[in-house]
Amino acid sequence: MAATLLEAQIATCPVISTVVLPLGASVLLTPVHAIATPRPTLLFALASDDVEEVRRVLESGEARPNDDVGPQSALAFTLANGQLKNKMAMVKLLLAYGADASALREADDEDDGERSSKKGSRPISKLLEEADPATRYYIERANSPQTRRASALIHRSFFRPLTRVRYDLIGQDRVLEQLFRVLSMPTMAPIVVLLCGPSGHGKSLLARKFGSLLDVPTHTVNMTTLQNTRDIWKSHSIDPHEEPSDRSLKDFLMDNEGKRCVVVLDEIEKAQDEKILSSLLMPWEYGRCSFEAGHRHVDVSKVIWLGTSNIGHDLVFEHQDHRPAPETQLSREEYIDLMALLRPRVSERLGASLLSRVTAVLPFVAFTADEKMAIAAEALFALAGEAVTTMPPATRDLIVRTSLNSYIPSEGARSLYRAVSTQLLDTI
Repeated sequence: MAATLLEAQIATCPVISTVVLPLGASVLLTPVHAIATPRPTLLFALASDDVEEVRRVLESGEARPNDDVGPQSALAFTLANGQLKNKMAMVKLLLAYGADASALREADDEDDGERSSKKGSRPISKLLEEADPATRYYIERANSPQTRRASALIHRSFFRPLTRVRYDLIGQDRVLEQLFRVLSMPTMAPIVVLLCGPSGHGKSLLARKFGSLLDVPTHTVNMTTLQNTRDIWKSHSIDPHEEPSDRSLKDFLMDNEGKRCVVVLDEIEKAQDEKILSSLLMPWEYGRCSFEAGHRHVDVSKVIWLGTSNIGHDLVFEHQDHRPAPETQLSREEYIDLMALLRPRVSERLGASLLSRVTAVLPFVAFTADEKMAIAAEALFALAGEAVTTMPPATRDLIVRTSLNSYIPSEGARSLYRAVSTQLLDTI
């Protein structure tokens, strides 16, 4: 397939001619109406079904996500290619790097006669209808006016790469919108954000992705293991995606003094002694940190502090139950109302002194019906691997829809992954 498409590209390449002048000089002339040709690297990466190569090509700038692949956009080509086993992952990558999903609608306005002349060609709208719920969800999310407005908040900011997280994280659009608002505000104080709410709704995933998307180092502290105020500086990172290291948080902060980096305080409310949190007062207030008496202060003003917590999980569900349409996405006004209700609860648990230094407390909210479908579909592709491509569409749809019956709100996405796993065992 790749070879056929490449031959089609070469056939459309403009010819560069050499004209000999009377005095023996020569000059290269290009046609006035040269036909633009796509960069071949993205075509090869997509046609070879190689997710990491697609990522490399997009990250390196060798190709752009909106480059055409033959007569189609890269996104349309990926959607239309029924042979790709990693279609969902590549669609997500293209969207994350800026592929214009609205161009799919424009492609559907193509003349019917022109489309019918192409063997096996089908309208994009039909392909979207047949796509799995997760792929369809991500494309619709990219097309959403809310998505574009939220991304514009940090378009020219250092934090711009964070917009890609919406193609790793299902749901929580209001969280991301408010986070981008916070990051766009000028401030002299360190950035401290608490991610609160029920388990399985994306708090740890967002915190983990923060540093990798910004390409800055991250140190994750398991707050449940700390015994005294000094333990926090001695703690080793528990990030499962990093090589185990003996480097403590103190070493990490000294190595990254005055630089952008991320510190994740996981399960912050479960620290065994509230005095442990008092160690954070000075860093969060002044951007300076003293690990021991008599030692110089370390500049931690550029550190982004992220805390995860289950505080307010019951409040999130109570708030949802009192909404007129609980299964739909919150409006911005509803989310602001939930934020206002949550902050006092966090203050009561962690103390007003600490919370007064927190930039924002962001509640993670319950999933909508479409988001649960998308999570179940993504779980199916993740757990079944290549075997999912050989399943009849009716079987895939049955597994996804049946798994929703086992959804447990307090467990979130984890309950859907478990349900899909059980369905797969029964199917096999």
